[in-house]
Amino acid sequence: MYLPNSFKENDTPRLRQYIRDYGFGLLVIADGQGIEANHVPFHLECDNDDSLGSLHCHVARSNPVWKRLIGGARVLVVFQGPNGYVSPSWYATKAQTGRVVPTWNYLAVHAEGVARVIEDGDWLKRHLGQLTDQHESRMNTPWALTDAPSEYTDNLVKAIVGVEIRIESLIGKLKASQNQPEQNRVGVKEGFNTAEAGFNKAMSDFIQPGPGSELA
Repeated sequence: MYLPNSFKENDTPRLRQYIRDYGFGLLVIADGQGIEANHVPFHLECDNDDSLGSLHCHVARSNPVWKRLIGGARVLVVFQGPNGYVSPSWYATKAQTGRVVPTWNYLAVHAEGVARVIEDGDWLKRHLGQLTDQHESRMNTPWALTDAPSEYTDNLVKAIVGVEIRIESLIGKLKASQNQPEQNRVGVKEGFNTAEAGFNKAMSDFIQPGPGSELA
C-alpha cells in the first residue's frame, strides 16, 4: 500500500482499534494456484500491549481456500473503514485560486502474517463465541452462542474450519485531508456532514481541524 507520510498511521493501539471497529476483512492469498480473496469477519486477540496480535476467522469447510493455507501460507488481510468522495466545491481555496481537484478520503489497514489452519472443535466454539460477543455487545438484547441448541451449533462447527494469523506486519493509512490547509479541512468536514453526503458522515469524524478552528 502506498503510504505518503501525511497519511501514514503508525500507532499500533489505534490500528488494532480500527480492526475491532471495522472487522469485516478481506483475506487474500497468492500462491502457485493464483490469487484469491475471501470476505470474512475477524476477531483480534492481543497477548499484551506490545503485541501486534493474532487474527482469528473461519471459512466454510466446503470453501477450498483453507486447504491452500495448510503448511503455513503467508496471507494479507485488508480492513477498510469509512470512505467518501471529496468535492472541490468544499474547499475554501476553490474561490481563491481555482486550483483544486476531486479526491477520495478513506481509512485502510493491512495486516500480513502466516496462517494456521485449525480444525479443533473447542477452539472453533471459543472463536465463534468471541466473535459473536464482540458484535452482540452493541445490541439492546445480546444473543449468545449458548442460546442455540448445542446439537445445532455442534453440527455447524463441523461445517467450518478455523484460521489463525499471527500478525507480523501491520500498516495503516488514514487519508483525511491532512495535507490540506485548515480552511479546506473545515470545508471537507462540513461537506461530509451535509445532507447530500449523509452516507459519508462517519468519515467526517476523522477530519481534524486545527486548534484555532471553530470546529476544533
